[in-house]
Amino acid sequence: MSVEVAAIQFEPKLFEKDRNIKRLALLVKDAAKNGAKMITTPEMGITGYCWYDRKEIAPYVEMIPGPTTQVFHKLAKRYGCYIVIGLPEVDFATQLYYNTALLIGPEGVVGKYRKTHLSISDQKWAALGDLGHPVYQTKYGEIALLIGMDFYFIEPARLVALKGADVICHISNWMGERTPAPYWITRAFENHCYLIESNRWGNERTVQFSGGSCIIDPDGRILNVVDTGDGIAYGKIDLQQSKCKVFCDETIFADRRPVLYYALMTNPYLWKSSHFFGLYGHETLPPGKQSVVAVAQFNVRETPSENLKIIEAYTKSARDNGVELLVFPEFALSGFYRNFCLGEKISGSQTRFLLNLSRKYHMYLVAGFIEREGIKRYNSAVLTGPEGVMAKYRKIHLNAQDKAWASSGNTWVYADLPIGRVGLLIGYDVMIPESARILALMGCDLIVCPSALSWNVTMGHPGTKVRQNYPISTGADPCHWHLFRTRAGENNTYLAFANHFDLTHGSGGKSGIFGPNMYQFPRQESVMVDEEGTAQLVMDTGELEHDYPVHHVRRKDLMMMRLPHYYKELVHMRGFAHFY
Repeated sequence: MSVEVAAIQFEPKLFEKDRNIKRLALLVKDAAKNGAKMITTPEMGITGYCWYDRKEIAPYVEMIPGPTTQVFHKLAKRYGCYIVIGLPEVDFATQLYYNTALLIGPEGVVGKYRKTHLSISDQKWAALGDLGHPVYQTKYGEIALLIGMDFYFIEPARLVALKGADVICHISNWMGERTPAPYWITRAFENHCYLIESNRWGNERTVQFSGGSCIIDPDGRILNVVDTGDGIAYGKIDLQQSKCKVFCDETIFADRRPVLYYALMTNPYLWKSSHFFGLYGHETLPPGKQSVVAVAQFNVRETPSENLKIIEAYTKSARDNGVELLVFPEFALSGFYRNFCLGEKISGSQTRFLLNLSRKYHMYLVAGFIEREGIKRYNSAVLTGPEGVMAKYRKIHLNAQDKAWASSGNTWVYADLPIGRVGLLIGYDVMIPESARILALMGCDLIVCPSALSWNVTMGHPGTKVRQNYPISTGADPCHWHLFRTRAGENNTYLAFANHFDLTHGSGGKSGIFGPNMYQFPRQESVMVDEEGTAQLVMDTGELEHDYPVHHVRRKDLMMMRLPHYYKELVHMRGFAHFY
C-alpha cells in the first residue's frame, strides 16, 4: 500500500496558543487537501517549548480529549486523515503535566504517547512519560509516536519497530546541529522504518531550533525536506518496504540475538564508574590515559601473505607517528571468506605474526581473520599486545555471507589495556544497535570494529540556511551522517572503524575514529574517504578529578538517562515471531 504523508514545520509563539492552533490547523488543512493521509506537526507545537517552570505553563496545559483535539478531529474526519499533534497535557487524576503526542484520526483520538526520555527543557515542568511505547493500528499502517530526545537513545525506536511499526512519527524541538539530524537518519536506517519528522524552526528565548523537517525511507534516504521557515515536506511511502526487514540482503531483525542482550536491562552509570566497575575489587576499570589510536584502510587481498606485508608496513609507519593501538579490517590476516577452508586456530601462524609485530613495535594491534576450531569456522578478530594475545572475539551477528560458512560467537569481549577498556565488534555487528550499547554498559572506553562493509555508511548534506552559532557548521558536507559517528556518540564511547576498501569497485571505505560526544564541534574524529592509508586520533580516557569522571567517555551522560524498566521486550523474542 502506498500512502501520501506530510511533515509540517512550524514556529509557534509562546503565550499565543490560539494563534498557534489556528496556524497549525491551516497547515494541516493544506496538507490534507494535497492528499496527505498521515500528517505530523512539531513537538509542543500549540504552545512553544521554552517554559521557565510549571507555573508559567499552567494556563496552557489541557486534558485529552480537549479543545485542541476537537479542532484537529474535525479536520481528520473531514479529510479522512491521521494527524499527530504535540501539546502539554495535564492528567486529571494526578494533576501531573506531560509532554504528549496525540494521534488523531477520523474516529477521534486514536492514542497518545507521553515523552519518556526528557530533555533539560522538559524537566522544568513535565513528568516522565508513563504509557510505555505503544504502536497504533490504522488503515494506513501501524504507527508509533516518539518525541524529541527519545531519538538520542537506541531503545524507544527499537521497541516500536519490533512491535511492528511501519512508520515512526517523531515530533521534535531539535537544536544544536544541522538537520536532518544524524540520529533521525540512524533510527530509520537501523530499524528499516519510515520516519515522518516534524521539527520546529526559529529562535525562542535564545534557543535556535534547526528545522529540517523531512520524510526518511527505511534505507535512511531523505525523500523530502523543508530547510527553514513554516512549510510542508510531502512524500509517498510504501508500507511493504517497511514491513520487509531486509537491507542489502541482510535480515536485520532475524539476525538479532536477544538471549545475549540482558545487559540492556542494567543501568551502571547511575553510579560513579570507578566505584561500579571496581566493586568488590573485581575488574576495576584501567586508569586510562591520553593515547593515539589509528585505523588502517586498505584493499584486503585474497592471499594472506600479501596482507601480512601491508599490515607490517602500516604498523611500522603508525609506530613512527606515536600510535599505540592500530586496527585493521575484517579478514585482514586471512583474506576473505572464500578462503574459509584455510582458517587457522588462534595459535596459528597469522596470530603469531600479529603478536610478533606487537612485540617488535611495542603496540596493540587488532585484525580480523578466519578462525578454525575443530570442524567449525568463525569470523573472528584478535587483539595482540607486547604482553601476548589480549582478547579474541567471534562475530556474534552474522551477515548473509558469513552464514554460508561461519558459526556465530556467543560472548561479548573486551580487554583492559593501559589506554582504557577496549571492546571488540566486527563489521555487521554495528548495524545491530544493541551491540555497541552492551559494550558501553560494560564500561568500554573504546570499541574497535574491523569491518568489510560494502554498503554505504555515510550521507552528505547540501547545507542549511538556518543560522547556527559558531562552531556548528551550516555549509555543505559530504559526510554529514556517518553510522559509526552516531554509534560512538549515542554510547559515549570512542569507536575505531577500520573498513576494507575495494579499489576495483570503489565500495567500502569511510573508515575513521570517532569521539564520544556527538555535539562537540569541531568534531573529535579523524575520517578517511575512498583511499588506502591510515587515520589517527588522540583519545583521552584518563585521569579523574576528585574521583569523579570529568569527560564523556567515563561519565557517559546518555547512559545515565536510560530507562531500562521500559526495555524488557528487547531481551526476548516472544511476540515478535513474524520477524524471525
